[in-house]
Amino acid sequence: MALTHNQKAGLDAAISLPAMVFGHVEDQRAQTILRKKDRGIWKSTTWGELGTGVRHIGMGLKAAGFRPGEVACILAETGPTWAMADLGILGAGGISAGLYVTADANTLRAQLRDCACRILFVGNEEQLDKILQIRDDCPQLQRIVIFEAKGLRDFKDPMCETFAAFVERGRDWNATHLGDWEAGIAAIAPDDGAALIYTSGATGAPKGVMLSHRSILFQISNAAALLGQEANDERLAFLPMPHFMERILGFYQSLYSGSISNFVESSETVRENLQEVRPTVMFAPPRIWEQTYFRVAAAANDATSLQRALFRWAMAASRRVADAQRDGREPSLGQRIAAGLGSLLVLQKVRRMIGLDRLRIAGVGGAPVAPELIAWYRALGIELTEFYGLSEAAGLAFVGRTAAGRLPEPDRLAAFGEMKLSPNGEILLRGEHLFSGYWREGAHIPRDDNAGWFATGDKAQIDNGVLRLSGRAADLIVTQSGAQIPPSEIETELAFSPYIADALVVGGDAAPLGCLVLLNYDNVEKWAHAQKIVFAGAAELARAKAVRDLIAAEIDRLNKRLAEPIRGFRLIERRLEPEDPELTPMLKLRRVVVREKYQSLIENMYREG
Repeated sequence: MALTHNQKAGLDAAISLPAMVFGHVEDQRAQTILRKKDRGIWKSTTWGELGTGVRHIGMGLKAAGFRPGEVACILAETGPTWAMADLGILGAGGISAGLYVTADANTLRAQLRDCACRILFVGNEEQLDKILQIRDDCPQLQRIVIFEAKGLRDFKDPMCETFAAFVERGRDWNATHLGDWEAGIAAIAPDDGAALIYTSGATGAPKGVMLSHRSILFQISNAAALLGQEANDERLAFLPMPHFMERILGFYQSLYSGSISNFVESSETVRENLQEVRPTVMFAPPRIWEQTYFRVAAAANDATSLQRALFRWAMAASRRVADAQRDGREPSLGQRIAAGLGSLLVLQKVRRMIGLDRLRIAGVGGAPVAPELIAWYRALGIELTEFYGLSEAAGLAFVGRTAAGRLPEPDRLAAFGEMKLSPNGEILLRGEHLFSGYWREGAHIPRDDNAGWFATGDKAQIDNGVLRLSGRAADLIVTQSGAQIPPSEIETELAFSPYIADALVVGGDAAPLGCLVLLNYDNVEKWAHAQKIVFAGAAELARAKAVRDLIAAEIDRLNKRLAEPIRGFRLIERRLEPEDPELTPMLKLRRVVVREKYQSLIENMYREG
């Protein structure tokens, strides 16, 4: 059901996220806004049910003495309960901070102390155990609310309570404090703090980014208009909620647009749930799109010779048309007919098989993207909208191409607001979507104001009106010849190999380029079995000469295109799990941590040549 003009105008006039949400609740009460797959069954939540749940959580916070401007945190898996708790915190006038479930106790201790968290929602016993280890070091923490109490039947602790008991108290408080909820939402100012987002820590320690209601509303209203997201769209919610891509570009933007968010059953069922939901909107980092590419490529290799030939013919025909359109040329009639037949007979079925046949808004960002990945999806019939975004901009800052194939206006680099490059190529941003400052040691530290411009720390070039990221300015490698090499560009190309999960390029100070390689162990194991290589465990697989030769060949292929070739490499001889400190919550290598932990391996690489 589409929003009427008057309803849309009312949402745009909202001055806070809760005001926007409850405007929807009033007008769309019976419409579905969330779904969650639970024990094999998709269960729907209407706007009215969402509003009731959010209100009772918010009133539970008020009953617990939580005051406007204070911080409450959520440590749980992505799901409707996380979403409702988040909105309940905001409706109570508080600041909501999401914590990653993969974080260890030390990281959680630092973040809970840093934000002066008063009330913490945890997902289950596993997350509760981590908090119980550190709560004595978090003096501001007063209450822990447990979403899922399975396994905690006999657990008693004066600081802890179940989510059901907390919500029940909120329901009672709501019944005895009539009008308090509405008055509280009306008192929220646009510049009040809303979301505290901790960065993933890919290049250093995570930082708490403070976003106001104004900045988030500016972001989601403009992004939805630019991309064309509407009330009849659907998305799959599967990324970590603390990340801006899921929380703001995903959940908040869908609330604004009236689009349905479908929450996966678990992190292990993403592929299955994607095929069931068949979303029309999807934002994801390159790694997610790469995984789908690898899966299709593997399925094509395992198909019959006829099926494999048909797939390759259809992709080649489609790519010829896509390349012509990209270059501003008119494809020939024969090319258009061949591409149309290939799509009808082959590619439509492939898109349906992977659950992307209805996709019309496809966003990729959060890390550099291999151009070949964009080209492959375009040939498949999916136009990836490449965007540059960051927590400090509450999401999007630059959009390379919209789903309809439109580029931003020629005289505007930014999706909205303003963008320019400094003399040394650093991206500078200005606009209402920018964060108000960082949060440090329980206090809000306003950002440096250079005539409103924010220096992102990211370097880029502008190529025919398109922003080409070069990576973090602090990560640039200066070679002996004086050339500045952005390692992220090389790492992105390496990770496009089906056998490489990630890489970290090192060098500089007269040292040639080298890299540490994290194997895609699933694909390498499959390859090794096909080659009849015997191994026992990840380390033995990584030490096999055939595997080293395989990775050397992948690097040699890339070296042919590099001005400064990679002279040596070493393999990380174990699988890395999401909980390992070497990985960010988005499963990228943490540069600082990896360099420190594997320094001896790097030294060995240069010593042995």
